Amino acid sequence: MPTLSELAQSHTDLDNEDVGWLQLLMADWQILADLSFADLVLWLPDKSGNGFWAAGQMRPTTGPTAYVDDIVGMFVPKGRHATLDDAVDAGRLVREGDPEWRDDLPVRVETIPVRRAGRIIAVLSRNTNLLGVRTPSKLELSYLQTAADLTQMVANGYFPAVGQRSDHTDTPRVGDGFVRVDADGVVDYASPNALSVFRRLGLSGDLAGQSLAGMTRALVPPRKRPDEETLSAVLGGRAHRDTEIDTGVMAIIMRSIPLRPRGEAIGALVLLRDVTDLRRRDRELVTKDATIREIHHRVKNNLQTVAALLRMQSRRVDSGVAQDALNEAVRRVGSIALVHEILSQQAVEETVEFDEIADRLALMVGEVTSVGVPVRVRREGSFGSLPSEVATPMAMVVTELLQNAVEHGYRGSGPGDAETGKIVMSVRQQPAGHLRVTIEDDGHGLPDGFSLDTSTNLGLSIVKTLVEGELGGRLSLGPRPTGHGARAAVELPLEL
Repeated sequence: MPTLSELAQSHTDLDNEDVGWLQLLMADWQILADLSFADLVLWLPDKSGNGFWAAGQMRPTTGPTAYVDDIVGMFVPKGRHATLDDAVDAGRLVREGDPEWRDDLPVRVETIPVRRAGRIIAVLSRNTNLLGVRTPSKLELSYLQTAADLTQMVANGYFPAVGQRSDHTDTPRVGDGFVRVDADGVVDYASPNALSVFRRLGLSGDLAGQSLAGMTRALVPPRKRPDEETLSAVLGGRAHRDTEIDTGVMAIIMRSIPLRPRGEAIGALVLLRDVTDLRRRDRELVTKDATIREIHHRVKNNLQTVAALLRMQSRRVDSGVAQDALNEAVRRVGSIALVHEILSQQAVEETVEFDEIADRLALMVGEVTSVGVPVRVRREGSFGSLPSEVATPMAMVVTELLQNAVEHGYRGSGPGDAETGKIVMSVRQQPAGHLRVTIEDDGHGLPDGFSLDTSTNLGLSIVKTLVEGELGGRLSLGPRPTGHGARAAVELPLEL
């Protein structure tokens, strides 16, 4: 399904500012659809003047839909729907006299010109399924009157307004709580859900006829309220803004949309949402986040203690073979500890930025090498974000392959060999969600007759088990394609 930007770029003469205006409108048009009990479709005039492109569609949550199928991307030739043409030509809201029948549904169609900076840049069609129409209640009449004011604002270029979009992902919806205030901030009408919100704050009477800001001041202690300017601007309906009140017992998001269909403010729509349970869960998540990071921190400390004990033990054994084995164990424990250290320092997420881990592992391997030449490791490409359950085994794999390249590629190097060993760790994201990691060295290369399947090397056995068993990937080891040295390659799916 094409996006608004793609359709505008391909088929219209709209500039970036026009598209930005339409994106602001679409960011908030669920409110208009719900207040209208109708489907909304955004139509873009074709640059050739031959018709209109459907660039967006929104169904109401307060009534039955008039469109069963999605129509975004559809082209309507000029003359097919006269109301679209009339909205552009007349520059005003146009309503058909008789309903249009779609799939045995009677649909009333209205078209509203979308004006920006004095120009009509699109047409908004409002499609009401008349099978859902009944004698309207006071709530529905208030919804429809507010919808009429908003559509007039769209036609006159007053809606949307820059800065009106809420920063909250849990911004109030029409059904959460609807209040309409007049130009003085006095409540004309409050929906039952809005009344319930204020009753939980302590309201005993009705909201109608009361100052919304004044009533809130009376119910909420000063230290629990936003600053006076914000409170007056939002609850007085003077600004496109939102605010949140948290009394400690309950939390409410309040959002104001001033109504000025002909330019002069006549009142405002104020939407309310009780987010008490959401905020409680947010606090629980913060506590959980801190707990999990503390667990990672303690695991890291315990692993470092284990590594220290192994180092102490290695200094107390006389066998060189035993010392080498203990030192390898120290390195493996250290690579796991490094992952937990990174996890303890970041917010709890399902993914881990692995580049820092890989770079620190490469530095650690290069520093602890005891071969005859210094070895430098360079990373090319990025691991990006890896699932947290992949990070620990991947750290082990990288450590073992780097250490194997150092130990077997450069051990015994002497005069005539390279002054510095060079290892390149290349990382590449492949199609179909696969990650390919290759580690190439310019060392001695693999011994004659080497086979990964018959190798008894413990490090390679660990890598093979982790890659093929735990990560569901593939491991290959062979000569470097150009020059001397060896190359190890790991390919694994990113979505396990």
